[in-house]
Amino acid sequence: MTSPLLSIKALSAVSTREANQPVLRAVSLDLRPGEVHGLVGESGAGKSTIAKAVLGILPRTVKVTGGSVRFEERDLLTLPPRALRDIMGREITLIPQDPQTALNPSRRIEAQLTDGLRLRLGLSAAAARARALALLEEVQIRDPERVLASYPHQLSGGMRQRILIAAAFAPGPKLVVADEPTTALDVTVQKEILRLIRRMQRAHDTAVIFVTHDLGVVAKICDSVTLLYAGKVIEAGTTAAMLERPAHPYTRALIAAGPRYDRPEASLTPVPDAIFRQLRQDIEQTESA
Repeated sequence: MTSPLLSIKALSAVSTREANQPVLRAVSLDLRPGEVHGLVGESGAGKSTIAKAVLGILPRTVKVTGGSVRFEERDLLTLPPRALRDIMGREITLIPQDPQTALNPSRRIEAQLTDGLRLRLGLSAAAARARALALLEEVQIRDPERVLASYPHQLSGGMRQRILIAAAFAPGPKLVVADEPTTALDVTVQKEILRLIRRMQRAHDTAVIFVTHDLGVVAKICDSVTLLYAGKVIEAGTTAAMLERPAHPYTRALIAAGPRYDRPEASLTPVPDAIFRQLRQDIEQTESA
């Protein structure tokens, strides 16, 4: 079996802003080359904290209390800043959540794409521009010359998100972290963006961590998935196995709570309070043991 590209082992962290309240509780997961792994859970589950730990951008208010985040045998939590900078933006890249705020409104798209290519890959201005044009064509943007000359506000939300996807795959990374990249888009555009990310991932043979709160999105794009609640792994495995044969009551309740497209008239079923009480009780018992 192929060795993991990314291996997170017993990662624990607390929020110093909230009296050392745990935000991650001994989280472990492995990601193999070319795999799309979903981090799914409700708000506050810890999925974005895991993504930030991988990206080396944990806020100062989050303190790691144990565990490791190993990328090709290098622990990202203990690397010196310079070594970490050499990895980020080159071997590990990010597709941000909101294309409206991720792009600099005062700079043209060409500068925002080519600056990173020149810095990370050492390309000349001409070579970087040619690479940027090719990337825009790859993410199916019409008239890439016009788009390069545009400012972000002159483009639609879907086009801006395509540009961010192009930027993430531009340096040929081994791992892309996609932080809820469809949240700010309407449903039709979301579907297109999911297909695009999957196609780019396959074309570049890149591993992806896909952060989402939506099990429907997981079903469309992820090979494997980790379900989190209050910073704890509740269930993990292949996407097919989890969705077809969920082992934990919380997983089953979340699946049941989702809309049924084959039965649009069916009422939504909320997760029972008893399951949340059991989850909290299990966490308390684990931490007191």
